Amino acid sequence: MAFYGDQVLPRLINVACGMGPEVRELRERTCAELHGEVVEIGFGSGLNVPHYPSAVARVAAVEPADVGWRLAKGRVAASPVPVDRAGLDGQRLPFADDTFDCALSTWTMCTIPDVDLALAELRRVLRPGGTLHFLEHGLAPDESVARWQRRLEPVQRRVAGGCHLTRRIVDLVEGAGFVVRQVDVFYEKGAPRFLGADTLGVAG
Repeated sequence: MAFYGDQVLPRLINVACGMGPEVRELRERTCAELHGEVVEIGFGSGLNVPHYPSAVARVAAVEPADVGWRLAKGRVAASPVPVDRAGLDGQRLPFADDTFDCALSTWTMCTIPDVDLALAELRRVLRPGGTLHFLEHGLAPDESVARWQRRLEPVQRRVAGGCHLTRRIVDLVEGAGFVVRQVDVFYEKGAPRFLGADTLGVAG
């Protein structure tokens, strides 16, 4: 499973999470209000890079997979925003307190083993008044879908690098001490409902 997780899964995610105009539009919405110094956890293959607005001064990318970083090389090179690989683990950010203006997480909270710790770390490294911008899939608002998510989650975790289907995103963000300022909960177009119950928001 180590070979699959290290070598295969990042390539699958690069394809699956970059497909279609709907996904690109969601990334655009999530990144729209980023500015200043930004930390992005779960950077992956850099699929958000084309959507960084000009108000962003620099991005510190946190990504454990070497393959993901290599796949991001072209996007990073083409970006007018400087991007540095600055960390490997969202649960242990190598930054001082109050370093960043914004934090970014897209389809990442589902796979972090200790998501509470990762969110606490993001809160620690954000400056006063800083904002967390997130786009995540999690527990569906409809019980009929949620039942299928609970049934399928053990399989999903095995084949998708520990991905959980049933995390309550807003509860997790608020539990870390953030105040959710904007939120939109919806089913992603073109995705199975058990995978595409998305939450897009901004918290501070």
